[in-house]
Amino acid sequence: MASLIELAGRTFALVSDGPGHPRAADGGLILPPGRVALLHELGDALFYRHGQNSWSPCGWRRLSEPPLRIANPERRVTADDTVWDDPARHHSSAVAALDAGDGNVLLLGALGLGTARLSADRDTLAGWYEHGAQPWFAAYGPEQEVFAAYTRQLSARLGSSARRAGNVWCSWYAYYETITEQQLTKDIQDLEGLAFDVVQVDDGWERLVGDWQPNDKFPSGMKSLADRISDAGMTPGLWLAPFIALPGSEFARRHPDLLLRDSRGEPVIAGNNWGTGYYALDLSRPATRDHVAELIHRVVHEWGFKYLKLDFINAGAAPGERAGGGEREQTYRDALTLVRQVAGDDVYLLGSGAVLLPSLGILDGLRSGPDVAPMWQNYASDDPSDAMARNAVVNALHRLWQQPLAEVDPDVVYFRSRLNLLTDQQLAWLRDLADICRFRAVSDPPSWLTPTELDDLTTYLAARPDVRRLDRYRFSVGGREVDFAPVVTPAAQAYPIT
Repeated sequence: MASLIELAGRTFALVSDGPGHPRAADGGLILPPGRVALLHELGDALFYRHGQNSWSPCGWRRLSEPPLRIANPERRVTADDTVWDDPARHHSSAVAALDAGDGNVLLLGALGLGTARLSADRDTLAGWYEHGAQPWFAAYGPEQEVFAAYTRQLSARLGSSARRAGNVWCSWYAYYETITEQQLTKDIQDLEGLAFDVVQVDDGWERLVGDWQPNDKFPSGMKSLADRISDAGMTPGLWLAPFIALPGSEFARRHPDLLLRDSRGEPVIAGNNWGTGYYALDLSRPATRDHVAELIHRVVHEWGFKYLKLDFINAGAAPGERAGGGEREQTYRDALTLVRQVAGDDVYLLGSGAVLLPSLGILDGLRSGPDVAPMWQNYASDDPSDAMARNAVVNALHRLWQQPLAEVDPDVVYFRSRLNLLTDQQLAWLRDLADICRFRAVSDPPSWLTPTELDDLTTYLAARPDVRRLDRYRFSVGGREVDFAPVVTPAAQAYPIT
């Protein structure tokens, strides 16, 4: 069905294949469910591309330029929705927008589950669902206003969280997988008295990914470690990847029936890490859900961890053959709902690799980009999902509109000079962005810091600067103007948000 619609005084042609007619909504229009296309007449506009999961690239790219995407197919399996990758056409997940440079943007966003995809060219902005049909939200106007209107629609339909993590210390960027009970015990003692709310133990404590019991480096067990953190006045946090298992894990060997399968009956490789591909669990199976529930109960109610970093969870929405033909985003959401129910409402849930729409109303925080890493750029890689500080900053900036829905986690900031290649300016961008996000995480052991660095950390954690957004990439942070345009588009015009 073809019709004309009016958004903020501008007329667009709409083609839709679903029943019903557009109807007025707060800040825009609700479009019929199914496939929709808007004839935009904005020409060679900038296209806002939203990535499928935490690590997928987000940002603005002109329609005449190549699409923003992950070129490496092996990495793309991990860090994006490889099913809908398109090397020739601009594409997006859940929401997209066009900016012609006149101060207004045209936004089209999904309002339900079913793996919503969008694409654009110089004539049309189109959206469809991989499975089923849900309505869409369309808006036109100043960027900040139309994205805010979209978040209100999402919050009303899918939910949101106002829970705050506070200041987080995590083990990853100091020790990676080499953490030990002995070292963390010393770090917990050193952290006592500093303004940290959470101590999060990251990867390296488990026997193997998929086998969630402590390894030999933690002889006293995980409850003992959680008790040490609690006794030091901080919330115990733990890293988990509950929706995946490594091929060599005991879980994968003993329970092959609980692994997600493809159309050929082979286990689905949901991504690559730890030097191998990893399997997705089939979360549509009751026995798999029982396994996840038992894991979360043990970690929270037996061991005592009240902050969970749930990593690689996009595997829950990996393509595969699910029981009853279940839709992948709904299966993912049902699994997260189970995690929340078992953990309880008082546990902070941070999603890494999270898929936006089916995470809303369940997760409290969403990782917003790839790992930071103590280097700005990797000279050997131009992958926008690669672990480097610049990629993390760029992605987080382009996901800030999600703040009313869940905390935006830009990953850690650094104060140490040890094992750190970042310049003072790059360190400042990371710290200012964390203030803008209101999510501060640090991975520097206090014993690694010089007295001056420790003073800087203490001052930073205690400060609560006023933050105002001036335009797309400029902010006022504690009265200072901070400009991220040189990070994102060193030689390009940053169009204003009004």
